[in-house]
Amino acid sequence: MDYPDNPFTHALRAKQKQLGLWISLSSAFAAEVTAPAGFDWALIDMEHAPNDYFSTLGQMQAFAATGTTTIVRPEWNDPVMVKRLLDLGARGLLFPMINTVAEAEAAVAATRYPPRGVRGFSGATRANNFGRIPDYLSRVEDETTVLLQLESRSAIAQAEAIADVDGVHGIFFGPADIAADIGKLGKPLDAEVWDLIRPCAQKLIAKGMPVGTLVNDATFAAQLLNEGFTFVACGTDTTLLARATDALLSDVQEQLK
Repeated sequence: MDYPDNPFTHALRAKQKQLGLWISLSSAFAAEVTAPAGFDWALIDMEHAPNDYFSTLGQMQAFAATGTTTIVRPEWNDPVMVKRLLDLGARGLLFPMINTVAEAEAAVAATRYPPRGVRGFSGATRANNFGRIPDYLSRVEDETTVLLQLESRSAIAQAEAIADVDGVHGIFFGPADIAADIGKLGKPLDAEVWDLIRPCAQKLIAKGMPVGTLVNDATFAAQLLNEGFTFVACGTDTTLLARATDALLSDVQEQLK
């Protein structure tokens, strides 16, 4: 048994547009509902959702039978958490709140075994099918997607240097926290936020670095992809459920006599 290619990693390298879905319901059953939809990637969120290792594992298992690549966002840039998620079989990681080159280097190092990094070794994990994949060690670093999330004005100012760190596959802009950082809390689609993001994104695109983001707006998501963004999550499961239930109740209420 050979270690499988990561289609998301290869798609980013080929600059192929990748549509994503944010997963925050923290339920394997809910993940099974969304998994067959056919998104290119799904982000299992441990930072702002009540996920633990077992709920994250269950959701990865739900998506494993589909063509959707699961990326996990850990709570923090923590090598212990990264080690455990990689051992569980996470195909990629989105590191939150990266503000400096040193933090970017630490994130990459956490995904790599010595001497290139600091990841601890275990010979029998879900990631290597419990020791059944002989080429796991030689291939996992090339296949694991490493994404870094920029969430402040300071991070955007250092974006090009952060993107130059060896081992980074993509830069992800976090508009909600960028909005908060510039005094626009709760306004991730505000023009000032995107006046910061867009020029930076275009500089990175020109350097060949894939860029991505999350926006709960289908039209804006398509617009960003058409502007050169490579990977964009265009919805969140919790938001989709909230909007659908609100709309259903309102629709029925409006028709009552």
